[in-house]
Amino acid sequence: MPEVIWIVYYLILGLFVGYFSGLLGIGGGLIMVPVLTFLFEAQKIPASNILHLALGTSMATILFTSISSTWQHHSHNAVNWDAVRFITPGILLGTALGALIVGYVATFYLAVLFVLFVYFAATQMLVGFKPEATHSYPTRIQVTLAGIVIGGISSIVSIGGGVLSVPYLLWHKQKLRHAIATSAALGFPIAVGGTIGYIITGYARGESLPAYSLGYIYLPALLWMVMGTIVTAPIGAKTTHSMPVEMLSKIFALFLYALATKMLVKLFW
Repeated sequence: MPEVIWIVYYLILGLFVGYFSGLLGIGGGLIMVPVLTFLFEAQKIPASNILHLALGTSMATILFTSISSTWQHHSHNAVNWDAVRFITPGILLGTALGALIVGYVATFYLAVLFVLFVYFAATQMLVGFKPEATHSYPTRIQVTLAGIVIGGISSIVSIGGGVLSVPYLLWHKQKLRHAIATSAALGFPIAVGGTIGYIITGYARGESLPAYSLGYIYLPALLWMVMGTIVTAPIGAKTTHSMPVEMLSKIFALFLYALATKMLVKLFW
């Protein structure tokens, strides 16, 4: 097991991620992945495995953040379970395929893709992008295709899908709080498909992984981050229903810009 100091860092990261996961309906990967890359590098994990382990561990953590925050949203009758049921098959397919593809993408290009996506997500939050509710409810085929796209992208960049699913749900005439709540619930099938893919890919690649790894999932980090997220995710979800979230969303966006920029700088210098 890692030293106590690393356990403390994982726990703090989980506490922070859990709150914003519940608050904004995101899985937390936008924070977890860059921070885990910094922590894994400091622990002297081989560079060739760091980003893949960060992505896989982040995805596995979303399994727990989504359950915890969804329960709180469900208690406010905010989750559209029909939407969750219809879109889940496509999401499972997309996330599994995305995670399998990731194992064959070079670390540098994967990192650049992740940073660009973080910038995109942060900009979306900063400007308060909310698509107009101009589309009627989609057909089953349209929902499945949307699920594949949302799941595939979410898996590749290891997020709970909120950056993509919330606008999609708003576009189809869901209220903001219901879109956030439903997005939190969609994080679970995203995490299921993605986690399975990262486990399989980690073993299939046959690389030398750190002790206590399950494919591309680093179990000590997963354990202690989950301990933190299950405490704060319900608090964040409850906050969504009791106060405006726009200002906190903008502060969160600025934090993402800083993390992504630090990650980008380390890539080139």
